[in-house]
Amino acid sequence: MSDHEGSALHGTEGISAARRTGAAAAAGHSGDEQAAKVALADPDPGVRAAGLGALIRIGIASLADLEHGFADSSPVVRRRTAELAWRVKAPAAALWSLVAGQLEDEEGEVVEAVCFCLGELQPQGVTAALAEVAAHHSDPLCRESAVAALGAIGDPAALPVILTALGDRPQIRRRAVLALASYEGAEVDEALARSLTDRDWQVRQAAEDLTGSRPGSS
Repeated sequence: MSDHEGSALHGTEGISAARRTGAAAAAGHSGDEQAAKVALADPDPGVRAAGLGALIRIGIASLADLEHGFADSSPVVRRRTAELAWRVKAPAAALWSLVAGQLEDEEGEVVEAVCFCLGELQPQGVTAALAEVAAHHSDPLCRESAVAALGAIGDPAALPVILTALGDRPQIRRRAVLALASYEGAEVDEALARSLTDRDWQVRQAAEDLTGSRPGSS
């Protein structure tokens, strides 16, 4: 930590974490790079997350900043890093690799955000890792997010996992139906036809939106 950062942090004594978080977020809107960087060293994870968000908003966040965020001890910071990583300008292959590596995070909230990020980045070579999450993660929100990412990427190799997800919980079945929009073929048509009679109305609605038909229509 630099002398300037140490002094700045010392100056936050007596200021609530909420106010420091607000100041860090404001730094992103005002373009205050120094204030954003100081926030990265704050003892409160919410302030650190806001500081990273500010750097990204300013447009100066680097791959090293993301690495720092993903290495943070708090899942609050790691999740925020995952939510925003797709906006960082960095060599594509290095960015994809860094983000995909976080799919093994021990916190489900982080993994969910990582899946979202990969869906935004739509990288190559992550299908197997996302498929593992979609098929086996204990947190249904992670499975749902992974299925959504697979649908966004549209890799043909992911189709079996997406079809299998049609047997999962309702929100995951709905997400799987939406993911099928990226695919064509007889087994896709058959899966959508079955989804038209799903016991959950949101799954049926999603299938109807894709097929333009309703059960019993000609």
